[in-house]
Amino acid sequence: MKNYYALVAGMPDVSADDTKLGLTVADFKTDYLPQLSAHDRKLAALFFLKYDHRNLLAFLEKGDNAGFDPRGLFSREELAEAVAQVKADEEKGRTLPPYFYRFIADWPALKETEEGPLPEDVLATAYYGYAAEADNRFVREWFEFSRHTGNILTALTARKYGFPAGPRLVGGGEITEALATSGSRDFGIGTEIDYLDALIRIHETADPVERERKLDLLKWEWLEEHTFFCHFSVERLLALLLKLDIVERWAGIDGERGRNVFRSLVERLRKEAEIPEEFKK
Repeated sequence: MKNYYALVAGMPDVSADDTKLGLTVADFKTDYLPQLSAHDRKLAALFFLKYDHRNLLAFLEKGDNAGFDPRGLFSREELAEAVAQVKADEEKGRTLPPYFYRFIADWPALKETEEGPLPEDVLATAYYGYAAEADNRFVREWFEFSRHTGNILTALTARKYGFPAGPRLVGGGEITEALATSGSRDFGIGTEIDYLDALIRIHETADPVERERKLDLLKWEWLEEHTFFCHFSVERLLALLLKLDIVERWAGIDGERGRNVFRSLVERLRKEAEIPEEFKK
């Protein structure tokens, strides 16, 4: 396992109070990604693919008129080439993750049907399956946490408004099955998902801005807990990337109000957290 002493030591402090980031996700891709080992670059690449998903969906929907998120790993030309390769049934020279090509091939059918999962949910299911094969525990657990979190909130919304959750859930497994079928308050997974009660409270928050902030704080807390002892490893850098994504997203949304809510929540977390004495020195 490679340690990144210089990179971690030079990492900027990322705070929820930031109004202007000294480092962005795009900067991370440009400045940090090339300095990682080949193995760790593949791990980090998994976290950038969600931007490529947005670009791919937009390109399939609108072609060259679609907007483009530069944080993705693949250029507009590479996405166009992938679409052309699928149409020509050309296997040689494919460079994108395999599930991209499968999704492109399924796109016409997904757009034609009004039943079943949405195209973005189909893509997300493939994405989580792809990430689950990573040979890094932190990466696997983060994507599992992210998937379960999204599915639980979807199931709670479905229960509240009386529509079936199943078609909107991402991925499979026992937890997903329980969310789709269980009528109990905790979906029968209360002993397996230790953050379920927190998600239920978040879902019950009336103010949508505060609800989203609380959800991001839950993610932030998860990252803190799972990298507490990762001092100079790639996990520390991956957590930075995920935090940058959170802060960057909120820096441009409902600026002052959103920052004030998040600031108060972070301060509350700091007051409630107990830090071991050996780490206070």
